[in-house]
Amino acid sequence: MPARPTAASGPVWANLGMDIVSATRVRGLLDDHGETFFGRMLTPAELADCRNSTGLDVLILCGRIAAKEAVFKTFRVRDRVLPWRDIVIRRSTGGWPLIELRGSADRMAAEAGIAEITVSISHDVDYAVAVAAPVLGAPGPPTGPPSPPSRPDTQ
Repeated sequence: MPARPTAASGPVWANLGMDIVSATRVRGLLDDHGETFFGRMLTPAELADCRNSTGLDVLILCGRIAAKEAVFKTFRVRDRVLPWRDIVIRRSTGGWPLIELRGSADRMAAEAGIAEITVSISHDVDYAVAVAAPVLGAPGPPTGPPSPPSRPDTQ
């Protein structure tokens, strides 16, 4: 039996990642260090997605941080630092989160045999939680953007 599930018979879900972040803690970091502190964790576009008419929405910020942590946990790596800005949480046109992996995060996912990751984020009062679920593909070197699906020969 292989050490981890494979996608030989179709998509396989494995290695869930989950994280919870306290808004009280994030507010404290924001008060002590300002927005620039979070610029080490989030891209400028991600920070912009966390803004509302009065400034940064702390619960949305917490959700993004929790999502990045949850995604990293799906890689099941040891002795590696979370590549904060290589895990990008974008907002779809429908409002749900989309995961984009870059650089070292893309390489870790490829090494783990992860072809795609989906995430769910929820927040209420003083906490945000995120769950990340990978779809496994063939382990190997990182690849570029996914290829369009092949079409059957029409001859």
